[in-house]
Parts: sequence; structure tokens; C-alpha cells
Amino acid sequence: MDRQEGDDHAAEEEQHVGEHAEEELDAFAVSTESLLAASDDVEVEEAHGGTQSSHRLLAYSDALLSIIATVMILPVAHTKMEADEELDDNLQLLLGTKVAVYLMTFLIVTVAWAAHILFQVIVRIDDTLALLNLACMMLITLLPYTFSLMANFPAHVLGILLFCGCVMVIGLIQSVIVLYAFGRPFLLQHQIQSCEDRSVYRHHILKVLLRVPVMCLLAAVCSFFCYQLSYVLLALVIFLPYISPAEEDPEQVMFYTFLPSEPLSKERVEAFSDGVYAIVATLLILDISEDNVPDPASVQQHFNGSLVAALRSYGSEYLAYLGSFATVGLLWFAHHSLFLQVSRATRAMGLLNTLSLAFVGGLPLAFRLTHELPLAALRDERRAVQASCVLVFGAGVFQLATWVAALQGGGRRTLRPAVRYGGPEHVFMLAKLALYPAVALAAFLLTCVLSRFSVTIFHLMEIATPLAFLLLRLMVRFASALLKHL
Repeated sequence: MDRQEGDDHAAEEEQHVGEHAEEELDAFAVSTESLLAASDDVEVEEAHGGTQSSHRLLAYSDALLSIIATVMILPVAHTKMEADEELDDNLQLLLGTKVAVYLMTFLIVTVAWAAHILFQVIVRIDDTLALLNLACMMLITLLPYTFSLMANFPAHVLGILLFCGCVMVIGLIQSVIVLYAFGRPFLLQHQIQSCEDRSVYRHHILKVLLRVPVMCLLAAVCSFFCYQLSYVLLALVIFLPYISPAEEDPEQVMFYTFLPSEPLSKERVEAFSDGVYAIVATLLILDISEDNVPDPASVQQHFNGSLVAALRSYGSEYLAYLGSFATVGLLWFAHHSLFLQVSRATRAMGLLNTLSLAFVGGLPLAFRLTHELPLAALRDERRAVQASCVLVFGAGVFQLATWVAALQGGGRRTLRPAVRYGGPEHVFMLAKLALYPAVALAAFLLTCVLSRFSVTIFHLMEIATPLAFLLLRLMVRFASALLKHL
């Protein structure tokens, strides 16, 4: 018995040593590639003056895209509501039209972000490429305005035409960038430069890029006859890049396939996600700064000049802000904890992460629903809490789905050993990612069961959730130790 246990222990140690050696080799390979790339950059800079690395341009574009995708929620969150209107009718308008259009356009912007892997194929840029990309970014900044027109006039042709027109021109500019770069091979990555037939890569990238403009052209044409069909075609744009033709050989093109298993830059996913979380948190405090600063004349007239008494009347708004910020902050914390253990991201993980970010971007709407919009009746208050629970649940459950996608195949290539099946942090990571979906679902069910469940209780639950994060590790440790003992 002792000998068998010793053999098992030795085998386990050997496995850990092998995994550690594999990670060290991967790190050594990455550092070697970085050094070689740096030396190549110096040689190219000397040979071709006026060019520079595309890293800064890619970072600038990603930051702008994360801002544009997030501010799409503003036309929805700032919907005008009359004091005598019932919240049910407005929620039907919000969830039926504006929220649906918001989710669609958010995901279309993230398709543009995914297509900007183009500047990982084009590793060096000159002034022409920088100006072409700037024109592309200018059109992307117009998308929130076209979305506002679509959200407020969903049946009107003009909003659809403007949105489709912007997306089509963006795709055409990206195609011009590809043609320009492939005409100057020294701008491309070394792998493509050394290829005998670069036209294979050029045709493949153009084929992927031009799918979206073609679909938007069809949507624009259909808007004259059936605008509902236009929205269906635009919704298909979200998943269009991930549909690879059967005749394409992934081994031949090697990248830009949008296949679920294709590697994706982990750092780029983290940077884009951090941008969305930071902007959402900023939008929350902007609402507080704009709406909860009392007018001096009102303070003098109604509160005898006492600013403290005037601010006290905004107590529920401050509570809503604290609860909303705690939700955004802890969702970011769960996201940070997950990607801290991710060794390599894939397209499938990127798509699920994008869906999570779409719900995170909707949290300013939840903030306004639960404190600024008129709540005339108990039923209205419940509806506001339920809508907020759906947004929080969607953000959390797609984070959990991202981790499940990373676990496919045991997670050997995508996750660090600690959070794989049987790892020491596996159960704790599961509990951490499942916490917010469980809290949101519990709050939603309580609104259906309890005779009174106010927004104040909902925000107190949000504020109390951080305590659950603090207790979670202790509970998981205790349960794991108990099971091991049994």
C-alpha cells in the first residue's frame, strides 16, 4: 500500500514537473520571438525609413472601439419617460426595440474590433496606413449617432441606410488597407513575407472582410421593402465572420480563420474588456454628477440654505450608485481573476466574452431604471428590478460560459494547471464565476415570491455581495477540506 502511494505521488510530481517545464519552454519561446521581432524591427526601420510598429495604432483603435461600443447604451438609458406613464409600457419599448438594437450594434462594433487583428498581420505602418485607419475610426465614431436614429425610428429607412453605409465604407477602407499592405511586403509579418504565394493570404483576408459590407448592402436594399428583414440580416453580421467555408483549409491560411479554436491575443481581449468596464463605471458617476447636484436657489428656498439637508434627499440615488458600482467592480474582478488563469485565449472565448461585455454595457440602463425613472407603483418597481437582474445575470453567466469554453479538452492549452479539472483552484473559480448569476437569479425569483421587494433591497443586496466574495474562499476551503477528510 505504501509503495503504491509512493508511486502515485512520484507520478503526480513528474506530471507537475512536466507541466512546469512546458510552461517554461513556452515562456522561453515567447521571449525569444520577442527578441527576434525587436531585432527585425530595427533592421526594417533602417531599411525602410518612415515606418513604425503597428502596436500603438492597434492600441489606439482598440481603445476607441471599446468607448464607441459602450456609449451605444446612452440613447437607451436616457430614454425620456413621462411621470404619469406606466413602466410596463416603457419597458416593452426598451426591451423590444432599443435594447435589441443596442445589443445588435454593440456586437457589430465588436466584429469591427475582431477584424482589426488586421494590424497583427500588418506589423509595420507608414503615414498612408495611419491615415486610412484614422478615416476608418472616424466612421466608427459615427455609429452611435446612426444607432440613435435606428433606436428612435426603427421602422424608418434613413437610420438603417446610414448605419449600413458606415459599416460598408469601413469594410471597404479595411480592404484598401489590405491591398496597400500586400503591395509593400516589408509591412507584413515575417511569416507572410517569406511565403512564396502571398496572394493566398490576401484573398483569404479580403474574403473575410468583405462579407460584412455585402451583408449590410443586402440589409440596406431590403429596408425599402421590409425593414424587419433588414434587422435580421444585420443580426447575422455578428456571426458571419465565424462561418468558415468548408473548402478553406485552416492549415493553409493558419490565421484570420475566425474558427472557435483559433488563438486570440489574450492581452488584446483584456485591454478591450478593461476599457468597457472602465467606461461603464464612468457613465455611472456622470449621471450622479449631472443629476444630483442641487440648484443653489432651490437649496436656499426649500432647505433654508442647508446643503447637507439638500443632499440628504438624494440618499436613494447614492445607494443606487454604490450598488451599481459594486456590481461593475466585482464583475471586473471576476473577469480579472478568470483571465489571470488563462494562458491562451481562443475565438470561442472571445465571442462569449463579448456577449458578457454587451450585458455589462447595459448596466447604466439598470442604474437609471432603479432610481431615476418614475416608479409609480409597486409593480413598476418590481419590473425595474427584474430588468436589472436580467442584465446582471447575462453579464455573469457569459463570464461563466467563457471559463467553460476554456475548459474544453481539459483546458491544457488555454488554462493554467491550478484551475483545470482537479486543480486546487478549480472549485473556487467555479464558485467565484457562478456567484453573480446566482445572486441575480435569486433577486429575480424574490421579486416573484415576496409581496414587496423594493429597489432599496436590491441595491443593498448588490452592496452586500462583496462580503460574499470575502467569505467565498473560506467556505470553499472548508468544504474542500471536509470532503478530503471524508
